[in-house]
Amino acid sequence: MTQKERREYLIRELLSEHPQYSNIRIPHGEDEQKRLLRSLMNIRPPRPISGEFLEIQDEYLREETEAKGITDSASLPVSPLDSRLVLWRGDITTLKIDAIVNAANSALRGCFVPCHSCVDNIIHSVSGIQLRLTCDEIMREQGYEEPTGRAKITPGYNLPACYVLHTVGPIVSGRLTDRHCRQLADCYRSCLDLAAESGLKSVAFCCISTGEFHFPRKKAAEIAVRTVMDYLNRDTRIKKVVFNVFKEEDYDIYRELLG
Repeated sequence: MTQKERREYLIRELLSEHPQYSNIRIPHGEDEQKRLLRSLMNIRPPRPISGEFLEIQDEYLREETEAKGITDSASLPVSPLDSRLVLWRGDITTLKIDAIVNAANSALRGCFVPCHSCVDNIIHSVSGIQLRLTCDEIMREQGYEEPTGRAKITPGYNLPACYVLHTVGPIVSGRLTDRHCRQLADCYRSCLDLAAESGLKSVAFCCISTGEFHFPRKKAAEIAVRTVMDYLNRDTRIKKVVFNVFKEEDYDIYRELLG
């Protein structure tokens, strides 16, 4: 199958799950098809699906990621402050590394808003629907929402990263408090602890809580760098930590902090 044939197959299968969408026709344009497919993946609840679907989805998603270009974390320049620290501006879903960190919500099942720009939505869209199924299994077994500052680990599925570390950052709806800062530091420590306990050597952090959760960017970066450096100084199991940024503003903040 070509990528177009795979994409149209996936769209048809997902549309067939919704009788109310029977009047929707697959658009002709590639961009419109991609947006529709991602939207259908985003809104899909965690429920079983056929092995054939997963096989075709995996082929499709992996080829899409390869087309975007994969960056090997081993090739990235290190910080002059510490050779274990890296600053990288790029798409975290294209990074080859042991684990990437997902800034999740407390339900831990991904973002259900079609084509939302949050990192949670993007990671689930590129990883595939298995990620939501696995997260749902974890949360059903846990029996309660994920507390702020804690973390869970799942396979990366179709991501270049082997694993995803899901952590829930603090939501800042008003004045920034000491509790918010402690909770954000807990996110970084929880992810590093979980990665180390799982035998992983390299982790890439997104800018936790600075998007939809409105944590001030500069303060968040200061907490991130300080917490990671303190951790690496007392625990040598993690060999590389990448601070992944997407916006130029964040890049400038981290560049100053990391020399």
